[in-house]
This record gives sequence, C-alpha cells and structure tokens, in this order.
Amino acid sequence: MSDVTTTDLYEVTMAMSYLGEGMDAEATFSLFVRDLPPGRGFLVAAGLEPALDYLARFEVTADDARVFAEALHRPPADLAPLVGLRFEGEVRAVAEGRLVFAGEPLMEVTAPLPQAQLVETYLLSQLCHQTAVASKAARCVLAARGRPVVDFSLRRNHGPQAGFQAARLGGLVGFAATSNVDAAVRLGLPASGTMAHSYIESFPSEEQAFRAFARAHPGPITLLVDTYDTDRGVTTAARVLAGLRRGPGCAIRLDSGDLGELAHRSRARLDAAGLPDVKIIASGGLDEYAIDDLIRSGAPVDVFAVGTRVGVAADAPYLDAAYKLVAYGGRPVMKLSSAKATAPAPKQVYRWPGRADVIALRDEARPPGADPLLGTVMRNGRRTGPSDSLTAARSRFEADLDALPQEARHIQDPRPPAPTTSKQLSLLTEKVRRQLLSEYGGGGLRGHRAGGITDRGRHVPSRKVSGTPPVGP
Repeated sequence: MSDVTTTDLYEVTMAMSYLGEGMDAEATFSLFVRDLPPGRGFLVAAGLEPALDYLARFEVTADDARVFAEALHRPPADLAPLVGLRFEGEVRAVAEGRLVFAGEPLMEVTAPLPQAQLVETYLLSQLCHQTAVASKAARCVLAARGRPVVDFSLRRNHGPQAGFQAARLGGLVGFAATSNVDAAVRLGLPASGTMAHSYIESFPSEEQAFRAFARAHPGPITLLVDTYDTDRGVTTAARVLAGLRRGPGCAIRLDSGDLGELAHRSRARLDAAGLPDVKIIASGGLDEYAIDDLIRSGAPVDVFAVGTRVGVAADAPYLDAAYKLVAYGGRPVMKLSSAKATAPAPKQVYRWPGRADVIALRDEARPPGADPLLGTVMRNGRRTGPSDSLTAARSRFEADLDALPQEARHIQDPRPPAPTTSKQLSLLTEKVRRQLLSEYGGGGLRGHRAGGITDRGRHVPSRKVSGTPPVGP
C-alpha cells in the first residue's frame, strides 16, 4: 500500500465515475487560500517540495485498488480501471519561501481529470499545513528583530512527520537551529539542545547536576536554571560556568515564570559574576506575540526557543484553502455557491515592487517589469528541474519580506495587501457567471462575488456567511 490511499473517499468515487464516463480530458484545478487567518499580514508558500515528490511517484497499484475496494465494500475487480493510473500532468506553482495573499493560487494542476482529482486531498494537506506553520514561524523571526530563534517543537507537534516539517519550515524562514536530531542531520540544520528538569531532579543537588553535565560535555553548554528557584539557579550556574575552561556560547535557559523580569535579574547576576558573555535563552510557551512583548519591554534575552504554539500554528492552525476546478476540456468553469464562488480559467499572479499584486489569466501578456509568481515545476509528470533547496527558499523569503509593506509586518493587527484582478479576468468571470445564471437561474446570486472578484477588478476575499458551517468541500 502506498500514500496513494491517503485520500478522501470521494476522490476515488469521482475518479471511478470519470473513467466510466470517458471523461479524461484535460482539467485545471487551482489551489488557493480564500482568506488569510486573523492576525496574519501575509502567508509564506511552503510544502511544494514534498508535494512534487508525491506527484512524481504517484501510481495506483493493484494493492491500492484493493484498499479502495475494501473501503467501498465492492469487489476488487470494480476498481480495476484505476490500476496503473499515474500522474502525467503539469504543475505550476509559487516557489517555497515566497509571500502570498488571499485569493492568489499557490498551485495549479493541469492533467487528465481523473488524475487531477485523485491528488487533491494530499496536495491540500501538504500545502495548507506547511504554509500555516511557515507563516507562524516567519512572524517569530520578525518579532525577534534579528535575535536567533530555535525550534523546540518536536515533542508537541501532531506527530513525527509534522515535527520534521516544522523543523524544515523553521530553517526555511531563518531559524537558527532545531532540537530535532533527525531533521538537523537530514536537512543540514544546526542542532540545539539543553537539558530537562528531570535531569536536575535526578541529582542530589542542582550544582552537582550542573557540574556533571559540564564534565560530560566540554562546551559550550546551556544550564536550565528554573527547576527550583530561578535566582538561586542562576547564581549556581554562574559559579559553575566561571570555573570552566569554556569557549563562547555558554548560556542559561529560563523556561517559566515572568521571563522578562527573570531575564533582567539573571543578566545582572551573570554580569556581577564576570560573565557578560554568557547568553540568556528564553523558552516556555513562546510565539511571536510573547517574543514581541519581551523585545518591547527591553528584556535581555539573547535567544528565543519556540515550541508548541509555533509548531502547531496555535492561533491559526488551519487555512481556509480550496482546490477548485477552473477549466475542463478547454472550457472555463466556476462555482457560484454563496460565499464560496470561484473565478474561472488558469491564472497567473504578477508582482511589482511597491504595488499590489495582480491576479490575471494565465495567457495574458506579461506586463513590463512584473514578476510572475507561478512557474512550471512539473511537466508530463516529471519535475522540470532539480529539487529546490532550503537555502534558495530562504533567500526568496528574505527578499519578499524586505519588500513587504510595513503595515503587513506588524505583529499586532497587521494589514495585508489586497491583490487586484486584471480586466481580462474580471470580464471572463462576469461572462461565465452570466452564462451560468442564464442556464441555472439563481436570481439570489445577482451581485454575488465570484471568487472575490468584483466588476471593478478589485480583489475582495470571499467571506463565509455566519450560521451552520459547511459539512464538506
């Protein structure tokens, strides 16, 4: 069994029906985020690399078909038409590390309809989770204002795979290190770790624990000072560190209490002991909001270790994302559902320095000086180039972040840029909308937004109507 079966059941039932009806013409699906989560001024595109790995190896085997048959309570022979189906399409996508906004496609998949349909769930899962976590991590980097941020999230993530992804995404947006040994080695990231409170508690005294740790590790070392009494722990750590032959990089870690006040008191004690080079690491429930508060208060914290809240993107753990059909058999299509309308046809997003992004039709001429965000990364089911690197993704992130308007960079109450739409896309959207209304009626949809696009060409993220939540895509 392969990860082909990691999908929603309706992807299988739809693909079977398409094959039975001979509906294998080329289809384009657009994957986008309808609205940015509250408190976000931008999103960081992430998850593309593992998504492309998945598509490159995608093939329905006989074992996969048996799993589908079991789930459907049908004979395996009924699922035989799916066996051997591979992904042979084209993928255009925003490169990892680039900043994106509401309504802008992260990815567009063009392939025979059954293929493009079957990969929907996995692609959404990869891009949505990783974009959410990368965006949270990026805000921590912003809040830290140049001070190092370290990933401590593995033990609190939603499983080991999510922990690996969080470490990778931290590296993508500029984290200094990760506690995740596997991720550090596989990704070439610096590994970082200290000690647990259980280590201190195992020894007869705090000082014996510190000295034992120093004997086992020649340095630099970090001593956890808040197991019993933080002030006494700092004094003890200072005494131990002062007697060591140590190079630069030793530190103490504060993990609980009023971190700002404790950091001030700890810095005074370390300086008084002649240890101005010993750093202070803060951890314990930190995210961009807590880091911002500590920086604003002038807390002398040198390194921020973030875990639970960042690894699960606690304040915005999901994205209101969709994977919608925009063209089939050369025909532009769209959805008119209330508050969930979409815009038709394959698209491109153009970016200029100092201007709002423009969402346009794919085949529109490239405006002078514009930077197209979506590039072709897979053709005929194969990558168009080598795998991307974290270094390249980080460079793209840093460049986009430097160009981001200041109001979108705010930790509190950011204001994201609002993309606009091209005249051609607005006209096509209105044309297709009128055709559908003519065929299906729907007087209640008059004036309704279509994928956030208005007649004036201004992009307005669609908003859900309050009330009973939808039960499915």
